[in-house]
Amino acid sequence: MNFNLRPSHISSGISLLALFSLAGCGGGSVMLQGPSTSVEAAPVATVCPSDIPAGTTCMSGKDSQGAYYMIAKPAKWNGTLVLHAHGGPDLSAPGPDRASEDLTRWSIMVKAGYAWAGSTYRQGGVEVRAAAEDTERLRGIFRKHVAQPSRTILHGQSWGAGVAAKGAEMFTEQTVGERPYDGVLLTSGVLGGGTQSYDFRTDLRVVYQYLCANHPRPSETQYALNLGLPASITMKQADVALRVNECLALNKPAAERTAEQKAKIQTIVNVIKIPESVIQSHLNWGTMHFQDISVKRTGGASPFGNEGAVYTGSADDAALNAGVLRYRADPAAYKKFADDADPTGKIPVPVLSTKWISDPTAFSELDARFRTVMNQGGSGDRLVQTFTTKGTHSFISDPTYPTLMTALLNWVDTGTKPTPAGISTACTANETTYGEGCSFDSAYTPAPLDARVPARQRPQ
Repeated sequence: MNFNLRPSHISSGISLLALFSLAGCGGGSVMLQGPSTSVEAAPVATVCPSDIPAGTTCMSGKDSQGAYYMIAKPAKWNGTLVLHAHGGPDLSAPGPDRASEDLTRWSIMVKAGYAWAGSTYRQGGVEVRAAAEDTERLRGIFRKHVAQPSRTILHGQSWGAGVAAKGAEMFTEQTVGERPYDGVLLTSGVLGGGTQSYDFRTDLRVVYQYLCANHPRPSETQYALNLGLPASITMKQADVALRVNECLALNKPAAERTAEQKAKIQTIVNVIKIPESVIQSHLNWGTMHFQDISVKRTGGASPFGNEGAVYTGSADDAALNAGVLRYRADPAAYKKFADDADPTGKIPVPVLSTKWISDPTAFSELDARFRTVMNQGGSGDRLVQTFTTKGTHSFISDPTYPTLMTALLNWVDTGTKPTPAGISTACTANETTYGEGCSFDSAYTPAPLDARVPARQRPQ
């Protein structure tokens, strides 16, 4: 990340981190100016996406930092605002269509009576704190120009769950002078923190290169794979797909692949523990997203490494471990990335999460890591995790989310902590209203992250 932290509600050029560091200098605390007093233009009325209930008021705009946003307030609003942090992240510059697409995907929130607001973030790329700032800025816009919600729930989806977790740590009653969020909902979350959530993509790059030797090709400039790509190389997803299909023929039916191609695919599936269907997408992210991180966020060095990782599951593990390229995470890059992207487990409000157990993008084992972090940060008693047996990474089912919202708000209002079993029962009852799709497994507990991703040496 570039760590150029400039919330719109901080009128000076001092960064958020600098303000926090000043808090200990004079024996007192530094209070950040609340976002509700930010100088932001009012949103304008806009046509709602087709999936939004009739009578909903939709608004859109572009904030002072360049982030587009959309707001939807249902005709029969229940008084609660769902402030949405979207996944991705997109690497391209933001555009207004992204906000409209997010509102369409999460129309179930509006149908259930909640107001919804989502930002595109001011920029593309893997920068967590900046995205959290943009989301918090939108809360101020809603409060100043739309309505004063009785409760605000911060909802993070996929990579946005990491944004929401970080935002809930950054913006609290102590830092902004008011309680910004009453609760946090994390769905399909990439919750291991940046320094641990993506280790398996480093592993995928080195195992793929060991098997295929075409990313880069022998005739091309060689570079450290944990960089993703060096700054001098431009590559698109289609370019990565061309190389992958040359080696693995993922674009062909299994019956048309050679025995060698099938064996290589099976090695990746067994060693990296991902299904064949997501090999391409994870290689894309391990290429372009890693480049965004190393080039734009961590000073040209990589925060990722695989020293000490022991790979298992291939036909010849000894040969594989001897043959894969090995990299050491750069300590300074690791620290920068951790400061931006790793949760600390210090969230002062109730947190409820859900995850499809077989999610191939955000593994359920990441939730085990997040629980450990929350316990270490002193917030373990404010976390309830749930898991489902059906769904997709992008969306689980319509009745799942209103059920979670009801449970979270009851926790906020009454102090009654929900249980996975109670949520499962409530979801089944909600199918009458929202359709079928409940599949909570109240007995499931995820394995530790290192049961899926090999442990490795990390900078101290």
